[in-house]
Amino acid sequence: MVADVAKGFGSLVGVRGGTEEPRYDVLGKIQGLEIRRYGPRIADRYGPRIAAETTVPGDEESARNAGFRRLAGYIFGANMSKSKIAMTAPVSQVRGPGDSWIVQFYMPSHSTMNTLPTPEEQGVELVEVAAETVAVLRFSGDRSRGTVAARTAELLRVLEKTAWVPNGEPVAWFYDPPWTIPFRRRNEVGVPVMAR
Repeated sequence: MVADVAKGFGSLVGVRGGTEEPRYDVLGKIQGLEIRRYGPRIADRYGPRIAAETTVPGDEESARNAGFRRLAGYIFGANMSKSKIAMTAPVSQVRGPGDSWIVQFYMPSHSTMNTLPTPEEQGVELVEVAAETVAVLRFSGDRSRGTVAARTAELLRVLEKTAWVPNGEPVAWFYDPPWTIPFRRRNEVGVPVMAR
């Protein structure tokens, strides 16, 4: 009980203790951006990253909220074995087909496609996330559609002056729950990149 209260207070002020995040190597830091390599490493005993994902139509913020609730249902037991899965960070959001958004929760690193329970809801699926190199811009505070768009534009502008070029769709990552004090939130925008 005391641990739950402490964890709840921690999330209010942006303390993410015990929440697993995908592993990455930092390839470099350029003009406020971080170039990261995600994916299995030779010495890593785990395989590819796995995510539970759902595609949600609608505007960016309502799709994020609906996608979050759907995926939270899966990890809290809306699956064929009624198993609970540890929460990880970040929640990922990228533009999908048409007027839709793809929202993802990364699964714990020890998970495999064979050990994860099958989702009950047809709108949730498990996918392997390919290894990738990503340019990332971190920011705190507001994570509205306008802010995410402005930060993404800033990321792409800075990239023009580097040895990296975009090689995919921009993505937004949100590490904290909505009730976290805004200036303590960790948010990021990223874009897959390749060397020029």
